[in-house]
Amino acid sequence: MTEKSKIVAGHIELKSVCKSYGSVDNYKEVIKDCSLEITPGVLTVMIGPSGCGKSALIRLIAGFEKPSSGSITIDGRPVDGPGKDRLVIFQESALFPWMTTEDNILYGPRAVGEENSKNKDLANFLIDKVGLNQFKKKFPNQLSGGMQRRCELARALINQPEVMVLDEPFRGLDEMTKELMWEYYANLYEENKATNFFVTTDIDEAIFLADRLIIMTNIPTRVAAVIDVDIPKPRRLSNIFDLDQANAIKMKALKILHEEAMKSFRSGSKAAADFIDAYSKRVSS
Repeated sequence: MTEKSKIVAGHIELKSVCKSYGSVDNYKEVIKDCSLEITPGVLTVMIGPSGCGKSALIRLIAGFEKPSSGSITIDGRPVDGPGKDRLVIFQESALFPWMTTEDNILYGPRAVGEENSKNKDLANFLIDKVGLNQFKKKFPNQLSGGMQRRCELARALINQPEVMVLDEPFRGLDEMTKELMWEYYANLYEENKATNFFVTTDIDEAIFLADRLIIMTNIPTRVAAVIDVDIPKPRRLSNIFDLDQANAIKMKALKILHEEAMKSFRSGSKAAADFIDAYSKRVSS
């Protein structure tokens, strides 16, 4: 971006993180001995079988919950609750339906009493950057799904978080809109290089976006593998999967995910069965 969006990137580190729920009778371990780093300037994408504990991990990084053991830090500071240095974009739209695009984007500064000329200029800059100038006075129900996602990206960026966590933000969009959003988001990321932690269950989305791909195990989740996706940028959907390198990474990741999903499948998980079906389609395509 430009100097208007002075985003400071943060460094997240998880060390031996565990998270469990329930008491002795209904005890469930969701995360076990999980260690990973989310590095500034490196688009880190996490993928894992459905139901493996990715959402629980997001809640811990956001500070909504605390780990049962282990530590989470941002730039060396312990994460002990929600903070303005971290922001989460969830799967479901969080736009206020009674607010216009402009008002939704300005919500953060207004909520903390910082609706000043500087933030109004930044809002206009971001509205232009996400291509919503002609829709700044429109309400969410007057926007397409892709426009709503762009509005949410702008609303996140105006708060200038050190770390932005995106929890399957393009899930639910039709295939064409989703792929357009991949390219749009990738270009936006390359302009600001904020620390982004992108979570997905879509292997094509993961490889297209990632600088570093973190593959998680079956529940209780931990890191199964870390793969550097050193495919040159900018990437284009029209040719990325014609590259032997991209397909090699895809097959390596799918092999690990398949092994982890089979563990759930053997224990009767419907989510794992769904993954097996999706995996078969990916391999045959």
